[in-house]
Amino acid sequence: MAQGTFKKVGKSKTRMYGKRALLVCGFAPDLQQPVLDLLKDNISQDLPVIFAAGDDSNRTLMDLFALEDNTGRGNRSEMPRAMIMSGFTEKELHRLMALYRHSEMPPTLWATLTPTSEKWALSHLLHELRAEAEAMKRHKGGVQSSVHRKSH
Repeated sequence: MAQGTFKKVGKSKTRMYGKRALLVCGFAPDLQQPVLDLLKDNISQDLPVIFAAGDDSNRTLMDLFALEDNTGRGNRSEMPRAMIMSGFTEKELHRLMALYRHSEMPPTLWATLTPTSEKWALSHLLHELRAEAEAMKRHKGGVQSSVHRKSH
């Protein structure tokens, strides 16, 4: 990995780094509403959700998380599918992952915002997540359900 190491996320009720929001990448418009329904029905009705698309891959995570709720909704995205959480509790993070896994939606990469990653371009984080997922797949024979956050 480029900087630091990935660290497994626990299950505490302590809120993690950043303003509470979710950045969704690589989901076709027809899969965006099921993501919103999953959040509304199980996590929070007022969680801001930003859909990254187009030139957003060159923007920093800090800039993307500053966008308005529902920005980018309905736009196509050629990015890898990923969900990047900001300001979630570890417990909420694990709940969302479990609900998502049982929803039968396509596999996705997972990450949390950190003081290190917020300065990165989205494309850099997605590259790191894909590399980490591939390394875990090789190392553990395909298990890639853990969420990690960069530690500095």
